[in-house]
Amino acid sequence: MIKYLEKEKLDDVIKEGIWIVDFYADWCGPCKMLGPVLETVDANILKINVDTHEELSVQYGIMSIPTICFFKDGELKQKVVGFRNKDEIEQILKSI
Repeated sequence: MIKYLEKEKLDDVIKEGIWIVDFYADWCGPCKMLGPVLETVDANILKINVDTHEELSVQYGIMSIPTICFFKDGELKQKVVGFRNKDEIEQILKSI
């Protein structure tokens, strides 16, 4: 399930379960490549546009995009920068 963060609070969305949070921008080439990959992953996925949620980008130290953060019950478990394929994402999910 892919959800886009709009007006709700990030902490409220990711407080339970495992979540992949994709920090992206519409103009970012690698972000556009990652989108279809995430659609094939069986996980809760939250996409956050860095241009409209600058405060979250600062809070999570997002310096390059795409950045993928993996959360379990609201706690950040791992953060990776750049394009990742489905196998890499699923390996990270298994490890958290």
